[in-house]
Amino acid sequence: MIEKKIMGWHVIFAGFRNVKISDPKALLDKVREASAVHIQIFDADMIAGFNHIYFSVLNALNAFNSGNRISENLAVEVLLYASGQHQIRKAIEMLGVKPSSTRILVVALSKIRDDALQAVLRASEIIKGEQSDDVVEITDEKFEALKAAFEISDAELEATLRKSRNEALTSVLIERSALLITQA
Repeated sequence: MIEKKIMGWHVIFAGFRNVKISDPKALLDKVREASAVHIQIFDADMIAGFNHIYFSVLNALNAFNSGNRISENLAVEVLLYASGQHQIRKAIEMLGVKPSSTRILVVALSKIRDDALQAVLRASEIIKGEQSDDVVEITDEKFEALKAAFEISDAELEATLRKSRNEALTSVLIERSALLITQA
């Protein structure tokens, strides 16, 4: 579990492996049930490292603070920025949890730290997977899947290859997230 305070919000990131999800919508509904915390659940195989999700949260919070948000819901806004999409349906298709997902990432945002922490602990009980924050790290297999899913060209990667291959991929996704607001 990783905790960060971003723009006055307590944000908790918790990865899980070896999860079994039969109904992703029911899982999300159950995790969000009776909670004022903003919670989003991602297929961790579509997250390009911690910085990818961190900057998605930062951009979503900036969008909400500036009034330039795309959605009415902060958790959905984080999903949109992480996916680089304007359409919720496409964002869910790209990054949402599916019955085939075995590695997931839970992101909880609250102004009150204990509320965010309790939401993640409750999610952990419901998910029943093995907690593992390294599920967001980029493997060779994940690199190729992300490159294909986000339609990242070799030219885009080469433009940032002064960094490692994985850092270049993450940089491209962070840049796309930051540019999302300009594409409205």
